[in-house]
Amino acid sequence: MNAYAPILVLGGIGAAFAIFSVIAASVIGPKRYNRAKLEAYECGIEPTPQPEGGGRFPIKYYLTAMLFIVFDIEIVFLYPWAVSFDALGIFGLVEMLLFVLTVFVAYAYVWRRGGLEWD
Repeated sequence: MNAYAPILVLGGIGAAFAIFSVIAASVIGPKRYNRAKLEAYECGIEPTPQPEGGGRFPIKYYLTAMLFIVFDIEIVFLYPWAVSFDALGIFGLVEMLLFVLTVFVAYAYVWRRGGLEWD
């Protein structure tokens, strides 16, 4: 338990700082509310009213999210491989080439299907 004490103390300090910051901001901060401040921030675009039960997202939103996940996972695997490249030898090189080839096949498929076209 003695080895975990610094980690617990650091976690407690972090939690105390977060709680203190939220409370201090609500007590000290200005309380001048108006209609513009109470609306959701939409990057300068006037928000459109949402239908009951929420709106439907276009399918392109989900496809873009899936593409991000695929290429993000590729980077997660490429970084440790690059760090230990010398230790893996030719076996690691061949395996990574097969992995990158698989990802490029997925990329070519998405490109061919028009998944990278922005309307």
